Amino acid sequence: MLDLSQYGLRAGDSRRVDIPLDPEPVVLGGQTYLPEPASVVARLDLQATPDGLYMRLRFACEIVGPCVRCLDPARVAVAIDATEYHEPGAVADGDEEAVSDYLDDLRLDVERWARDALVLAVPATVLCRPDCLGLCPVCGANLNDDPGHSHEQEQFDERWAALRALRDDGGDSSG
Repeated sequence: MLDLSQYGLRAGDSRRVDIPLDPEPVVLGGQTYLPEPASVVARLDLQATPDGLYMRLRFACEIVGPCVRCLDPARVAVAIDATEYHEPGAVADGDEEAVSDYLDDLRLDVERWARDALVLAVPATVLCRPDCLGLCPVCGANLNDDPGHSHEQEQFDERWAALRALRDDGGDSSG
């Protein structure tokens, strides 16, 4: 927790603070992705307004974990640039969007804010490379190692038989 009262900000004042952080691992789809480096320095910009406080948090790291297509190691650069605005009187006015969930009585939970911002910044698909071919659906071979990989006989998963029948009929179910 960072006590913002130590900066004595008044309307129009601004302050830049460098904060050491140890970002937590991110779990996506049951897989754990580790931030590297394990420790980063985040830049926090604070700007007091007549009614509240504008905050901006920035840092960069890489996320390291398994590729979602082939399970080989993947490394993705992530840049965090998150903003929050907090207006203390907004709750009484019914404007909950002008209240930051990370600020309570001038104590800013930078760690929680950084974790949430990191999770939102990680791409939905973490790949070892943009053109990753993934794994063979029949035998599980890594197609990146053998792009010409094939099987002598085409094998079908019978669970998809109804969809294959629709495709083979041209999708015309009128009869």
